[in-house]
Amino acid sequence: MILDYEPGDKVTNPDNKDWGIGQVQSIINDKVTVNFENVGKKVINVEIIRLEKVYK
Repeated sequence: MILDYEPGDKVTNPDNKDWGIGQVQSIINDKVTVNFENVGKKVINVEIIRLEKVYK
């Protein structure tokens, strides 16, 4: 799987918009660690949960 984001990019979880905007911390295989403004750090399995890149 090729991901279209890298550490430092801003992303959102469209299924949990209340998490706010997150910043990608690290990517290891299909696990992406994101620090979200409202819920803190989450490890996301991108095989299951879709993230959208924020272009601002």
